[in-house]
Amino acid sequence: MTVRYLVVPTADAADGAKSARFGDRTIMWAPADQKLGRASRTAPGLVLVTQVGRSFQNAYPDVTPLLDHGRHLVISADDKPRRRSNHCWRVETLKPGTTVVDAPALAARQADPAITALLGDLAPASYQAELTWLASLPTRHSLSRSFTSAVDFAADRMVALGYQTTRRPISVGAGQSENLIGDRLGAGADPRGLVLITAHLDSVNLAGGAGASAPGADDNGSGSAGVLELGRLIASRTWEHDVRLILFGGEEQGLFGSKQYVAALPAAERSRIRAVLNMDMIASKNSAVPTVLLEGASVSSGQIGDLAAAAATYTGLKVETSLNPFASDHVPFINAGLPAVLTIEGADSANGHIHSADDKLEFLDWPFAAEILRMNAAALAGWLGLVSAPAVPRPRPAGSVVSWGPGRLDVFVVGTDSALHHLRWDGGRWHDFESLGGVIG
Repeated sequence: MTVRYLVVPTADAADGAKSARFGDRTIMWAPADQKLGRASRTAPGLVLVTQVGRSFQNAYPDVTPLLDHGRHLVISADDKPRRRSNHCWRVETLKPGTTVVDAPALAARQADPAITALLGDLAPASYQAELTWLASLPTRHSLSRSFTSAVDFAADRMVALGYQTTRRPISVGAGQSENLIGDRLGAGADPRGLVLITAHLDSVNLAGGAGASAPGADDNGSGSAGVLELGRLIASRTWEHDVRLILFGGEEQGLFGSKQYVAALPAAERSRIRAVLNMDMIASKNSAVPTVLLEGASVSSGQIGDLAAAAATYTGLKVETSLNPFASDHVPFINAGLPAVLTIEGADSANGHIHSADDKLEFLDWPFAAEILRMNAAALAGWLGLVSAPAVPRPRPAGSVVSWGPGRLDVFVVGTDSALHHLRWDGGRWHDFESLGGVIG
């Protein structure tokens, strides 16, 4: 059926017509013989597209969206492709009365001094260093040797922070890859809850294939380094509940790592999960106003609210929300009825570098990524439950010597000052990389 449609500011949306909201804009439609205003146009039905980056627009450059809201597009039913979806985009009928993307009005809460102090311990330089190393690999394709190098690197970092690590094999098509898991127990009485911090470690070059250059700086070195940085921050405090860091393989080929992880979760583990925070593309500022999209489902609406409140209280981020989950590792958790949320940069379709050799560090915005990490850390503090933040040692590394590459060693030693020191052998000499601080009891 041909319809007449009109895109208006959300505040100006009128009653009486079918409508769907996309942040600060609303698209209204009605039968073609019903007037919607002088600026209205006709189309043979409306279709909603959800995409990763510009994947749909790159595949169909001749299709002109009727409404473009980055991750979400509205197109004419005449332009609907025969293929309804793939790993990068999904096509479905646009349903009336829906809020595809909301832009909630947020009020800052009173800042918690303990959370403010926690956020002060975020280390942007540490985050940048981890991401820089990950993006220096030729690729992190799930079936490549350099993906294994990335897992080795991340596992060593987790071990150095005192996490108990596990590497679980997964199948990716006919090949084999792995997930990396790092666990840290809380100090509360049983039964304790469990909070997951996740990201996919793999990268991909869609045009070039498995062997092509795929630095994956934003997608998803930014999220993977975020897991390591938040893991470092959490390890500096004592929490009531358990925390689990997960870096998934096989995401770019169809969420293989997260699907297999969720499928294997015992019922007792599922019942403990308080929240799943997934980070995928958090370092490209694609609009004048720094914007983050919080994507989940009704099962995670409480967690979305916590993140939104954290953003309003501790950051300058504009927040958009969506209950239309797609194409990242939060989806298998949501499908299993678990409260998972994706944090992703807003307006990601303006980022034309992902899934190619051009997803490089030079296109990242470090202060913007730091803001998203501040929001995430503040929400995590609420979910984990702070027990104490004493001026005591950061956790001992599980091992005193960590090798993370040929000719490179990290050594953790207690000095004469009773503080834990981190020394690095690199380039044929020792570097006093940093003092981790605190007195070792």
